[in-house]
Amino acid sequence: MAAKEDFYKLLEVDKNASEAEIKKSYRRMAMKYHPDRNSDNPDEAEKKFKQIKEAYEVLSDPKKRAAYDQFGRAGVDPAMGGRGAGADFSDIFGDVFGDIFGGGRQQRSSVQRGADLRYNLELTLEEAVGGTEATVKVPVLVTCGECKGSGARKGSTPTTCPTCHGHGQVRMQQGFFSVQQTCPTCRGTGKQIKDPCPKCYGQGRVQETKTLNVKVPAGVDTGDRIRLAGEGEAGINGGPSGDLYVQVQVKDHPIFTRDGANLYCEVPIGFPTACLGGELEVPTLDGKVKLKIPAETQTGKLFRLRGKGVKPVRGGVVGDLLCRVVLETPVNLTKEQKELLEKLQTSLSGSGKHHSPQEHGWLDGMKNFFDNLTG
Repeated sequence: MAAKEDFYKLLEVDKNASEAEIKKSYRRMAMKYHPDRNSDNPDEAEKKFKQIKEAYEVLSDPKKRAAYDQFGRAGVDPAMGGRGAGADFSDIFGDVFGDIFGGGRQQRSSVQRGADLRYNLELTLEEAVGGTEATVKVPVLVTCGECKGSGARKGSTPTTCPTCHGHGQVRMQQGFFSVQQTCPTCRGTGKQIKDPCPKCYGQGRVQETKTLNVKVPAGVDTGDRIRLAGEGEAGINGGPSGDLYVQVQVKDHPIFTRDGANLYCEVPIGFPTACLGGELEVPTLDGKVKLKIPAETQTGKLFRLRGKGVKPVRGGVVGDLLCRVVLETPVNLTKEQKELLEKLQTSLSGSGKHHSPQEHGWLDGMKNFFDNLTG
């Protein structure tokens, strides 16, 4: 192979190839010409491999590629060629396949953010609608006060891990692949504690129960979350603490049900009130209000009390209270009451008018249905 062969030809791509196409071809050819896979002719394979590596280092860098396209090899400074001809094959292969195995020589940071925590907070409907302040107790890992989070006994310090030399990872050779793994000795921290803290046993954190005051804004509903920044678990090796998320759960109410900003309730009314009309007291979250029932009100009718619902937690128009009247049939009637109802029934039936339009319509529909079946 000529030393001056075109870089594009070396990687078997055309001059308009994208960065992804160049990288894909480089991987394929690196696999093909790696010396470990060419034991019959390792010297020639090594030479070819280094040429491919040189071509990739130029064409994968936009600035170098532009200079090469304009001036050829003369436009590429040899000092910018990275590791050069003396590069170690395990390092080169780590560059090519590092993203597959989590590779590269980047040291894993031993500083880690603490975990986020969740707390389920039950509220009454009144507390959720009006807002409140709740006291919660949360078991959480906090920084050990004895060792200040180092994990080492007071007066001592952690030492560099002898296995990974502080990198937190070790490189394992599997054939021609070089794979990085978490160090089994220090578990990725890069440090070793020979004299652990007697309080946290070398963990740097201990469990405590925090007592926190949570301000619950007015209008929250089931599923809403309140974030308390930095109130989660303490970080590791000086890392920041996680957050605490308070998950709201609103308990069922004996009178009201909620749908967004609106409240619903059922109001039982007696037969005389439904027929003649009247005025009832109905509850709201702000107290009792008067509800006018017009004459001839049918069961199931909804009455809207505007502005008696919920103000949304994120702002907006206050919802309404919708009262659904339910006709209650009288029970435990006396003989006299029954006789009066029978007289009323006779009077209604003999008047020739449809005093129960829904019942009359239903009876007509049923009659037509059976007529069609028999016809």
